[in-house]
Amino acid sequence: MALDTGPILRVEGISKSYAETVAVKPLSFALPAGSVTGLLGGNGAGKTTTIGMVMGLIEPTTGMIEIFGRDFLEDRYRALGRMNFESPYVDMPHRLTVRQNLTVFGRLYGVRDIKGKIEELAADLALAEFLDRPSGRLSAGQKTRVALAKALINEPELLLLDEPTASLDPDTADWARAHLEAYRRRRNCAILLASHNMAEVERLCDRVLMLKQGSLVDDGSPAELLTHYGRANLEEVFLDVARGRANGAAV
Repeated sequence: MALDTGPILRVEGISKSYAETVAVKPLSFALPAGSVTGLLGGNGAGKTTTIGMVMGLIEPTTGMIEIFGRDFLEDRYRALGRMNFESPYVDMPHRLTVRQNLTVFGRLYGVRDIKGKIEELAADLALAEFLDRPSGRLSAGQKTRVALAKALINEPELLLLDEPTASLDPDTADWARAHLEAYRRRRNCAILLASHNMAEVERLCDRVLMLKQGSLVDDGSPAELLTHYGRANLEEVFLDVARGRANGAAV
């Protein structure tokens, strides 16, 4: 079988419209293996819609999505087993135990040794003490660890994250980021991250796409954006973009 060449993910001119509302205007970018690209913008900027299109849950109005060198819109099932998704806003069935939920997802992804993989993840992510507890009885931090286990159960080469550390205390959030960094280095996977946490984006991302009302308004590394806007951190850059300021001055 031929090896994949080029970026893991490439999108060209994808957009999404609902009747009179344009959620995402034509957007193009690519994710090489081992890269972390951040989607930054306020509520309604188009981050979650963009991730939904890349996941195949939302059909783009225009444009092309290519994953692992294949047209995702035409041949998505070849790619889905090699990618995964995490968001704190997507709950697992509450009545199933953590082990049962991970078993279901393992089967969906075609994991060969599901039992062994769950034991490996339990040891790696400190899940052992609540593996047989119903998912609805977990704390926020425990749910985050389980969501991360679910996202990594198939050893994805493309990982889509929608605010993965939202509502977590600083210690748990730092733990989650460190684990994602370690996984990226080990697996050389590409990550697309939507987040409102500017420190998280600065720490994890080597490229940032700044979105506002569905449009791409800036694109660069965190260091390039800080230099361009003359700011000390990405939170200040975010506020400049959100409030229509260039280099700190109103426009």
